[in-house]
Amino acid sequence: MRWPPYKHVFFDCDSTLTTVEGIDALAEAAGKKWRVEVLTRAAMDGELELEDVYAKRLQAVRPTQGQVNEIRRIYKHNVVEDAAEVIAALQTLGHQVYIISGGLAEPVREFGVFLGVPPENIRAVDLRYNTLTGRWWENPNERPNAEIRYLDYDDGALTVSDGKAEIVRQLRGDHPGRALLIGDGNSDLLASRAVDLFVGYGGVITRPRVLAKAPCFIHSPSLAPLLALAAGPEALQQLRHTPHEAIGQKSLNLIATGAITFQNERLKTKFSQAEQTAHQTVHPRPH
Repeated sequence: MRWPPYKHVFFDCDSTLTTVEGIDALAEAAGKKWRVEVLTRAAMDGELELEDVYAKRLQAVRPTQGQVNEIRRIYKHNVVEDAAEVIAALQTLGHQVYIISGGLAEPVREFGVFLGVPPENIRAVDLRYNTLTGRWWENPNERPNAEIRYLDYDDGALTVSDGKAEIVRQLRGDHPGRALLIGDGNSDLLASRAVDLFVGYGGVITRPRVLAKAPCFIHSPSLAPLLALAAGPEALQQLRHTPHEAIGQKSLNLIATGAITFQNERLKTKFSQAEQTAHQTVHPRPH
């Protein structure tokens, strides 16, 4: 049985492509780590609505633009294992890759481009800054942007719990092909109605609500198992004798050792049959 490919692959960012939560890193720098982490965890676990905590977290931290820009470096130094390799392999196989995040736009966009995602396929939350903060009276035309402090954020679909589905639909438009979304949090789970397959990710943190309700769930610290889910086990044969062969093989090896669990028995059976078909194609039975 053939596993259908998912042409459009949507990634969450924080705790999915990077092992950190950007807002929590900002809070740690501001000495507000515990207060903000509690709110982040409650929203990601589905105990509080994201819209009830988004403004509170930013007001507690009130970061400067320089501090927000520092998240770019933190993201890059905490990339989830095989994230860039999986994205590159998916693109080689003809998939469209996107990032949709409730994180802050400046670092998320740069991080996404660093991973190879086209900037037009990245959505996150823009901030506005108070241009009269910092030592603005000294050389006002040359004042470093790093000093200006957070003023407000652009409220929208990515700042509410149940908003990512809207962004998925906007990005998909009328383009043909099935869609998959992978993420760790409640907002990702709620967006599942806008895609054909939702994959829960627990490689950084396992959130019980997502684990219980995701049709399939990746337990591995590596994102490699996603490659077989998105492209199909048989399609990975196209990566042989290319620079992506190793990540394709790693995907299958991790799945063979239990990196994915399925809550949906029909999906489990279908994927297992696709694996067997792919294996028989590579290793045909002797006559």
